[in-house]
Amino acid sequence: MESSKQAQQSEEKQQSRKRYDHLRAIEKQMNEVHLTTKVAEASPLEGYENMSFEEKNQGKYFTTFPYPYMNGFMHLGHAFSLSKCEFSVRYQKQLGKNVLFPFAFHCTGMPIQAAAYRLKREIRTGNITSPGALPGQPKHSTQYEILQQLGISEEDIPKFQDPLHWLHFFPPHGMQDLKDFGLYTDWRRSFITTEVNPFYDSFVQWQFNTLKAKDKIRFGNRPAIFSETDNQPCADHDRSKGEGVGPQEYTLIKIRCLELPASMQEKFADKTVFLVAATLRPETMYGQTNCYVLPEGEYGVFEMINNEYYVCSERSARNMSFQNMTKEHKQYPCLQKVSGQELIGLKLKAPLTKYEYVYALPMTTISMFKGTGIVTSVPSDAPDDWAALRDLQTKKGLREKYNVLEEWCNPFEPIPIIEIPGFGNMAAVKLVEEMKIQSQKDKDKLTEAKDKVYLKGFYEGVMLLGPCANMKVQDAKPIVRKQLIDNNEAAVYYEPENEVTSRSGDNCVVALCDQWFLTYGEEQWKETVKAHVKSENFNAYTPKTQQEFEETLEWLREWACSRSVGLGTKLPWDTQFLIESLSDSTIYMAYYTVAHLLQAGSFDGSVEGPLGIKASDLNDAVWEYIFKQGAYPEGCAIPEESLKKLRGEFEYWYPLDMRASGKDLIRNHLTMSLYNHAAVWEDPKYMPRSIFCNGWILVNGLKMSKSTGNFLTIRECIEKYGVDATRMALADAGDSLDDANFDENVANSAILRLFVLEKWISEEVKKHVPAEGLDFANQPQHDLWDQILDNELNYAIELTTKSYNDMRFKQALKHGFFELQALKEDYLIAKHGNVNPFLLLKYVETQLILINPIVPHFADYCYQTHVLPILEKSVNLQKPAQKLLINQGWPKASKAVDSGKTKRVYDYMKSVKSNVRMALEKAKHGGKKGAKAAKGKGKEAAPVEEKGLESCVLFVALEYPEWQKNTLETLQQFEFIDNKIQGNYIQAVKSSITGPKQGLALKFAAFIAKEAETVGKEAALEIATPFNEVDIIDQNRQYLFENMPGIKNISVYPATTDVEIENSKNSREAALPGKPSCFFF
Repeated sequence: MESSKQAQQSEEKQQSRKRYDHLRAIEKQMNEVHLTTKVAEASPLEGYENMSFEEKNQGKYFTTFPYPYMNGFMHLGHAFSLSKCEFSVRYQKQLGKNVLFPFAFHCTGMPIQAAAYRLKREIRTGNITSPGALPGQPKHSTQYEILQQLGISEEDIPKFQDPLHWLHFFPPHGMQDLKDFGLYTDWRRSFITTEVNPFYDSFVQWQFNTLKAKDKIRFGNRPAIFSETDNQPCADHDRSKGEGVGPQEYTLIKIRCLELPASMQEKFADKTVFLVAATLRPETMYGQTNCYVLPEGEYGVFEMINNEYYVCSERSARNMSFQNMTKEHKQYPCLQKVSGQELIGLKLKAPLTKYEYVYALPMTTISMFKGTGIVTSVPSDAPDDWAALRDLQTKKGLREKYNVLEEWCNPFEPIPIIEIPGFGNMAAVKLVEEMKIQSQKDKDKLTEAKDKVYLKGFYEGVMLLGPCANMKVQDAKPIVRKQLIDNNEAAVYYEPENEVTSRSGDNCVVALCDQWFLTYGEEQWKETVKAHVKSENFNAYTPKTQQEFEETLEWLREWACSRSVGLGTKLPWDTQFLIESLSDSTIYMAYYTVAHLLQAGSFDGSVEGPLGIKASDLNDAVWEYIFKQGAYPEGCAIPEESLKKLRGEFEYWYPLDMRASGKDLIRNHLTMSLYNHAAVWEDPKYMPRSIFCNGWILVNGLKMSKSTGNFLTIRECIEKYGVDATRMALADAGDSLDDANFDENVANSAILRLFVLEKWISEEVKKHVPAEGLDFANQPQHDLWDQILDNELNYAIELTTKSYNDMRFKQALKHGFFELQALKEDYLIAKHGNVNPFLLLKYVETQLILINPIVPHFADYCYQTHVLPILEKSVNLQKPAQKLLINQGWPKASKAVDSGKTKRVYDYMKSVKSNVRMALEKAKHGGKKGAKAAKGKGKEAAPVEEKGLESCVLFVALEYPEWQKNTLETLQQFEFIDNKIQGNYIQAVKSSITGPKQGLALKFAAFIAKEAETVGKEAALEIATPFNEVDIIDQNRQYLFENMPGIKNISVYPATTDVEIENSKNSREAALPGKPSCFFF
């Protein structure tokens, strides 16, 4: 038995491998054809100079994907995001547009250099293997091990000690993987970044000179996320954790110690000592009743400038040392450690509060990894503060646990400081009571309470105390903050919004750095970009993405664009600095338009381009001529005809039509790209026209991770599933900002589906379509099933077209592939061999065209092998057949989609067929759904003997009973929006139908309302079907009742028939118009 099972599994495995090998052979064959024919290479159309801007833009499509960083092989995450460009550009090509999808590789920044130097250090010290991880902790591989895991040989690994080796190793591998993946790319336009490529280096220098000339780049001391190891700001791409995290600005409240813990008295008795608390709401300091410390927390005493001593967490002191706050810059020696328990009960002087003194009290929910570990307490407006203070005031046991005296907390009542509409002047007290929050441990409820009051208090609250009384809180905040700082009662303090780890491995801080920065957020510049984003000339595809862009524009501010070390382009006016990796990659889409003419597809520009231009011939004036209609530069070494050609390429392809990216880049790169386009060109017509963003890709529902074994490179996907099955699974994964799921079962099933479809096409075309071709002027009259097939194809074309237009590739796959599979089988069954060859050929060609953007190798192979030879021999075609499927054009519906009778009839028959089979299965088992029925709760299911059934009667309702008619007529009075009924229809039905049928009428109304959402308002509310159901069933028995073993007699009767059939009463009564009921016996 076991041996037989193993043999079966072995056979299944062999068959699966044969299917994979067959599809891979197809993919390799067609990939070679596509690359040899250079179908993806694009140039401006002849005569484009005479086109208007609108004409040109209607006929071309230019899409890009953020060039991937080249510190490794490209993986499934890259494939998922770039597939949006890939599917889109192929679709647009099939629409007949001139399309361009270039692809380059990013090498700018710290990660490559940091990895190379780390490898050099490991080899030098001999520490090439990592120690075993502690239990429950992830193992951190050495750089040597990482390269081993990438498949780099022991012999080649030492070469990677040179950062430049990475630039020459990974990009060619990336290109080859993408070529094998079938990417529709003009590879002549590929390049790498950094000064290694002097052409791109010159372009970036022009960009930055342009921005500086427009006062968009300035120099100053600014807060920046900073890597101590690298000794420079840590840009997003230089981080292994915390991409998108920026500096958070706090007000550091200085709460003076009026007495000290015993352990500190000897050292600090004559010193000025403060407990310092970081707050985002300095205007609320009027309401301080105490401050909080974490009893188990470890604090330190640190010397600051002006002979002041701060008590805070060591982590926050480290941040302060990089912000010119400690006595010595970047030094923060802990003069003494002190526990939170020791600080409890300290008498303190808090600024602005009415209380002469307050005390330090315990709070158990403080995080030592946020702020300073010291928390100000404003219980009138902060639910957490009030919950903790109330606990101490009312719970004697809690006070005793932390040695808290009652007089430290009980006399200190919350102070009304802000009037908030709907909450009064004690918002926190009110909410804690209303929400029945029991203690400071009710974290979820306290978070909810804070969410309710925090923003409302800030934006709608009015101050009650101080010089800003009667002023809006948001207006008072900067005034109160300045007052505190001017009085030396507070200071400005920054720390990262969340944890940031550099690729060099250190935990980053916020440092005040002398640096060059882009003035993002500057009001006029921001308004220009905002106007574009909100205009009809920009498409974000989803409301959520649109909202993300608008929100980012509100908070994105000055951005450090320079750093000291790494790879990249030097700032042209201050060459001690390099341009950071996000800043050199905002308008390079423009460079794509001319790259092929400058560097001929050589990554580093080492091969002379077709115009013979040298990088040394390029300067700002040349770039101005190309990109901004500048004058021909005096003394230029490049012939003006060559520059005109470069300018022509740019003017033809710009603006960018669509950029696709992961959602994480909205908050930096994508918004920066909009800013830079607005600044460099100062013309709305050159702004990017659309940006599509997707979520991250999961694999089988889990985050991709090497440690869990579900990390897949593009190469591994090809080797495991093949190209087109991988692409199909990527299309099926999802298209929203939510995380998508690459399901390996979908990829595996795609192999089977494509293999079976190719076999079906081959067999059915040979069987039904004459090899000598067809005369398209002499087509037979369509019968009902021909009409159904033609209409369903039209419907599929319409839905699939809309899905591609909306960048909804999962839906495109659904409408253009999955839904068409059942259609072909239905047609063949119903026609019983009498197939219309014209329609069959149309079906196959349409099917292949609709899925070609997603599975181009498979689709083009089937077209060239099974369709094209027949089309080439056929006569009276509407248009000549093209050699490549992508040039065949997008199908047009042969007539308007018939949502009326034809589709209704087909949907009706599918429904009847499905319902008959379910009813038969149920009847076989005595009314049970399935082969077993449970004997009782908790008992084993027992087999149910199948009944021997021979006959089937279908009862067809010609009309609804009177009470159902009345219900439908009532529902017809209501408005439907998107097929959803509006208003209180239940109450209307209740009023119009009284008596014993009322309960049934209400259930029927709810059923019809739900039905309308699926089949549409008109169909759901019809009093009778628009066709004769009895005739339709009788005329389509071949289709409806095929494969029903044992059933010999099938009869169809109106539900009102006089024919007596024993025990059929319930079935008769169950029939509704459009929903026949079945009775088996």
